[in-house]
Amino acid sequence: MTDYRLLPAGDTALSVEFGDGVDRRISARVLALAQRIAEAEVPGIVECVPTFRSLTIYYDPLLLPYAALAARIAKLAQDLRAGETAGRSWRLPVCYDESVAPDLADVASRTNLTPAQVVELHSAASYHVYMLGFLPGQPYLGDVASELALPRRQSPRLKIPAGSVAIAMRMTCIFPAETPCGWHLIGRCPVPMWDLARGAASPLLAPGDTVGFTPVSLREYESLLARAAGGDLVVAPSNEIKDAAA
Repeated sequence: MTDYRLLPAGDTALSVEFGDGVDRRISARVLALAQRIAEAEVPGIVECVPTFRSLTIYYDPLLLPYAALAARIAKLAQDLRAGETAGRSWRLPVCYDESVAPDLADVASRTNLTPAQVVELHSAASYHVYMLGFLPGQPYLGDVASELALPRRQSPRLKIPAGSVAIAMRMTCIFPAETPCGWHLIGRCPVPMWDLARGAASPLLAPGDTVGFTPVSLREYESLLARAAGGDLVVAPSNEIKDAAA
């Protein structure tokens, strides 16, 4: 008996579904299968896209018929281990000043916390990158502290700035571009979600990475944002952003 489901998605893609919720153990199995497929270099597989609970596999049916792909997945999915993949670790600066965090006071009020306590809880966590989606390079990060869990806003905003850091349910996101948004805005990050040093097609974060946030002042945020605009802001895994600390 298999512990996953194969769901056809048209004639050139299928989804390997491992569960029905947002759970790091499910995510670990999704990412482990993606890693195994990448290492196997299966002819006919075009791309693998991880989601919260499944792996979507795009393939060329002329090179790899559905039945053959299903049989290959059955072999590769055997004994998947949560620790097979090791993502990168990042520390990213976030400014929680009220001028860039329009929902911070409201979040504090609705959770019976002070704004400082909201910032402390949000920046103290180590977040798992579950997936990228909605906008190019946008990371869905979990898991937000239960004390901060709130439903989406009743009235979405028509436009929020790039770099906005927001929360909803047990997730937090960094929005890489100006966009409509129904989440609660509690900060802003100056780091582009695309690694411009490697080209415009490279998202900074990847599923399986770990992200922590370092609070910075408004002055520091503006300085880092200017450096990012000039192409001077260098970010690297496992390192603090230079000059990000007070």
